Amino acid sequence: MRREENVSAQQSAAQGAQAAERLSAEPAAGPPGNGEGLGRQERVRRRREYLRAYRRGRRRSGALATLHFAPNDAGMARVGVTVSRKVGNSVVRHRVKRRVVEIFRRTPLRSGLPAWDFVVHLKPEAARADFAALRHELEALLRESVEGRR
Repeated sequence: MRREENVSAQQSAAQGAQAAERLSAEPAAGPPGNGEGLGRQERVRRRREYLRAYRRGRRRSGALATLHFAPNDAGMARVGVTVSRKVGNSVVRHRVKRRVVEIFRRTPLRSGLPAWDFVVHLKPEAARADFAALRHELEALLRESVEGRR
């Protein structure tokens, strides 16, 4: 019985130390994960932001996607992705959404993009496209959107 009490005391001490670490004012040593993803501030997240891009923004279309874009007040280019159920089941829809976000994150064009919200609406053909084809089209649409404003 003594040994069980000792183990229990050690576990609660460890939990307490972890809890204190979580509540401290200082940030952890680094960002969660490997820090390569897009932060919240780099994504279009609210319904009204999507609607603003659809209603007041401009658009460019391709075979795999339609790119809607409108100026924002965030001071940086942001991306949002919409995929209808026509594209496929939830696994397929999430796969193509992750691909689009990754393409936006990796593109060398990103540093030269204006402070706009870019909303990518994927067409059913995007589900069958490989990563390279999707990347080629999205980069072309981004290029067209920026060149069209000049």
